[in-house]
Amino acid sequence: MGFILKFILSAIIAYVLTKVLPGAHLGSIVDALLLVVVLGLLNAIVKPILKFIGFPITILTLGLFLLVINAIILLLADWILPGFKVDGFISALIFSFVLTIVTAIVDMIVD
Repeated sequence: MGFILKFILSAIIAYVLTKVLPGAHLGSIVDALLLVVVLGLLNAIVKPILKFIGFPITILTLGLFLLVINAIILLLADWILPGFKVDGFISALIFSFVLTIVTAIVDMIVD
């Protein structure tokens, strides 16, 4: 039950953030659900590879490079999903940062 609730809440958060933040666009709530699935898959498959490759830069920047990796993951989701668009790297960086923070807060409340 908790997994389904977090899945739906993440999709709602992503949908609301695209309406609030400039630079990110979702077509519908179904696109938001697909976005959560694609982000989950990319975080499970691509993100560990990027973290391994970027480990030296992550150490030098004291972890701030992980924000760049999150933005890259979001840009990959933009490339994969036709119903989700991000206007550029800065928009992806801001959207991924806010999405991560808000989702973490909601996860703490739900747990």
